[in-house]
Amino acid sequence: MTGPSEIKDHVPFSASDVRMRALARLSLDLPLSATDPLNIPHRGDHVLNPDLYKNGLAAAATPAAVLIPLIARGDETHVLLTRRSLALRRHAGQVAFPGGRIDPEDESAAAAALREAQEEIGLSPELVTPLGFLDTYLTHSGFRILPLVAEVRTPFALTINHTEVEEAFEVPLRFLMDTTNHARESRTREGVTRHFHVMPYGGKNIWGVTAGIIRNLHERLYA
Repeated sequence: MTGPSEIKDHVPFSASDVRMRALARLSLDLPLSATDPLNIPHRGDHVLNPDLYKNGLAAAATPAAVLIPLIARGDETHVLLTRRSLALRRHAGQVAFPGGRIDPEDESAAAAALREAQEEIGLSPELVTPLGFLDTYLTHSGFRILPLVAEVRTPFALTINHTEVEEAFEVPLRFLMDTTNHARESRTREGVTRHFHVMPYGGKNIWGVTAGIIRNLHERLYA
């Protein structure tokens, strides 16, 4: 296993640095919170909103998986994100990771994340090398999301499925891992106030579940 001193010797946020951190601190074994429906994940919307958590939410949550694609651009690593189609009924226009629910025919959570990425943005699974899972994230809307951190080999071409995705874009990992770019906001709807993380970048509002997963990425790799 890689030690802290070895990690410090690498160029910060380079592909080799991120890979070394991920291999040392993450695992491709499924966490208990992803396999046991009675296990309440310690990451999720309920962390900032404990009063809104409903009994039984974790047990009834739908299993889902998302891909966190890491792309080497010179000595910097970038993260590939999407903006959901404006035509969608739910979460239209929101920034998200490629992914979705785990279907019965999916061989694994990793396979589901890769399938969804290919369906949404045309990212070939052959170009993706999984590095490890983050912690399971429980959403207030009833999903148990397992994020898969992975490297994407370049060059690659994307084919956007515009029924699901408006656009795909990249954000420097250095920006996302800088906690001075992280903030907490709240929104009140129908008398209910919900708190969430937010990290705006280049006119894109990264918030909610996506920002929460990015916070977990920071905690696992850089805290």
